[in-house]
Amino acid sequence: MRTGIFQRSKTVERLTPKLFDQNTFYTAFIGDLRRCTSQVIMESPFITLRRLKMLLTVLQALTKRNIQIVVNTRDPLEYDDYKRQIQAVQAVFELQQLGVEVLYTVGLHRKLAIIDRTVLWEGSLNILSQNDSCEVMRRTESKHLSKQLFQFIGLN
Repeated sequence: MRTGIFQRSKTVERLTPKLFDQNTFYTAFIGDLRRCTSQVIMESPFITLRRLKMLLTVLQALTKRNIQIVVNTRDPLEYDDYKRQIQAVQAVFELQQLGVEVLYTVGLHRKLAIIDRTVLWEGSLNILSQNDSCEVMRRTESKHLSKQLFQFIGLN
């Protein structure tokens, strides 16, 4: 160890965030899910059966590998119409049947995912309900930023 004015530098993460849209997001996101080794945290204000069915196979594979999955969403009773409420209740039930922990946050609007506390997805796309809107999601690999967001959303 050096003394004086020279100090050993701390390792600095080299960030290389990448942007995705509604057309490119799911392929990259599913790839990250398949590589997951320990934990997936998703925040998506809304859930639809259509989008959940698209992700169901990969989520089933994760639960079979004992990967912890936590989904934070709005309570279906907050949805504006009854048809969407019923659909969200069914989707939540399917997630719970897989062993996914489902949390409700009143007024939730955040759209994000943290995979293995290293891969961070954040942006405007509702991961569990996106349909035909124009969106953006940023993917960043960073243990530091993932930890910071994990603590910010109150899951520590």
